[in-house]
Amino acid sequence: MWHLAVPWYQLVIRSTLVYLGLLLGLRLFGKREVGQFTLFDLVLVLLAANAVQPAITGPDSSVLGGVIILATLFALNAVVARLDRRVPFLRRLTEGEATVIGRDGAWLAVALDRQGLSLAECEMALREHGLSDVRQVSLAVLETDGTISVVPSDAPVRRGRRRVRSRHL
Repeated sequence: MWHLAVPWYQLVIRSTLVYLGLLLGLRLFGKREVGQFTLFDLVLVLLAANAVQPAITGPDSSVLGGVIILATLFALNAVVARLDRRVPFLRRLTEGEATVIGRDGAWLAVALDRQGLSLAECEMALREHGLSDVRQVSLAVLETDGTISVVPSDAPVRRGRRRVRSRHL
């Protein structure tokens, strides 16, 4: 129960590789927050977690091995989150960039296809913004967090200077 079947560092390396692989897979998977997962997305994540479990643990089934794996995953998550906030290049890799999906009263079919969005999802976003038709849209953007921002065509134009203060933590 307390004796490792493999060296502790092997569990750390296995956990790290699987964590990074899943992070990359989810990043390539698309711009959705967990709350926006479809049933298919949830099934995929659950099956992936089940499929990679043996790759992490290997022949080890000890409690100590489980604790080492958990500590590794929590530490990796903390490091990646901290780096994501501080390193713009890494943030672009993990979050991506916003994508224009509608402009001047029309959907951009190529962008919708590339992002895996259906017209039904886009129309739902319009209704959430109080609009009933894409012809009322000046700009629609799929944000990096998976939300859709909409600027109505009748929105007032505001011009001015915007000053942004940057604080390095």
